[in-house]
Amino acid sequence: MNNYLFSYGTLQKEQVQLETFGRLLHGTEDALVGFRLEKVLIKDPNVVALSNEPYHPIAIPTGTKEDRIPGLCFKISIQELEHADTYEVSDYKRIKTTLHSGKEAWVYIKSY
Repeated sequence: MNNYLFSYGTLQKEQVQLETFGRLLHGTEDALVGFRLEKVLIKDPNVVALSNEPYHPIAIPTGTKEDRIPGLCFKISIQELEHADTYEVSDYKRIKTTLHSGKEAWVYIKSY
């Protein structure tokens, strides 16, 4: 079974990928449907140091099909998905959703 991870933010950065996955990921363009972006202040100093950004984008569900967030869809292993879980802070939760392309992928969205 293929595992896909959709990224609209810092998981697209080379430095973050190398540190988190031990390799560079190659993705295809896609979009997250029914969400909009906001910013969240990251309080974990390790994540801020790795991403070089104190504010990260975060997906907020709207339920409106016209709302879309562009990004990249990466094929990853289950172990790499677990590494991504370690990188993401508690402001995020991982869900499985269907992207604009019809591909099912994991994505990190706002944790309420």
